[in-house]
Amino acid sequence: MPSTSFDFNSGSAPSTPHAVLWDMDGTLIDTEPYWIVAEAELVAAHGGTWTEEQGLSLVGSALPNSAKILQEAGVNLPAREIIELLSSQVVAGLRKEIPWRPGARELLAACHAAGIPQALVTMSERSIVKELMDQLPQGTFQASVTGEEVSLGKPHPEPYLTGLRLLQEASGKELSAEKCIGFEDSVPGIASASAAGLHAVLVPNATDPGDGKWRRIDSLDGVDVEEMTRWLVQVSA
Repeated sequence: MPSTSFDFNSGSAPSTPHAVLWDMDGTLIDTEPYWIVAEAELVAAHGGTWTEEQGLSLVGSALPNSAKILQEAGVNLPAREIIELLSSQVVAGLRKEIPWRPGARELLAACHAAGIPQALVTMSERSIVKELMDQLPQGTFQASVTGEEVSLGKPHPEPYLTGLRLLQEASGKELSAEKCIGFEDSVPGIASASAAGLHAVLVPNATDPGDGKWRRIDSLDGVDVEEMTRWLVQVSA
């Protein structure tokens, strides 16, 4: 766990985070209810039942893994078709309302204003990501990674390692993983960010992964660039 002892005024000003990498579903925007409803309706259409607990068990998972579990629950469709049906329903929900998590939009803007490179790292597909990107100022994210663009999804570190590589290419700078912050809300997500060597920060939402090799905060509301810089100073102290 990060140390909590440091001297923030010990001389030279500490550097801001090298980059911030964001999960989307459940971290930036509260789309998990959209996913759970879509899953339940799909299973019901195939004669089965789907509980909220089953839906919560899929939070943060790679979509091919979720599709396999839905097939086991009675959905007699190819995995690709399941993913497309779920994604289209989530897109429809986002077109009605983008449910921002408290403080998320403000922190995105603060990092952008401070010139901190940002990447979106999600297991959702590009069609869903586009709905979010269209609502943000151009240049908010310098890179994005979606579920269909990686071989191994969360909890494997590949998604975040890919995001870090893309940010390095976009910025032309060497980015130290331990100086980059990764925000997550789920068990697979926080495990992925942590395994990639990022300063992983858990913001629990629909599920609570508990304590682990990550920082834990209750909300993004009120978090600013100075506080994130303090987090990194604490670790290096």
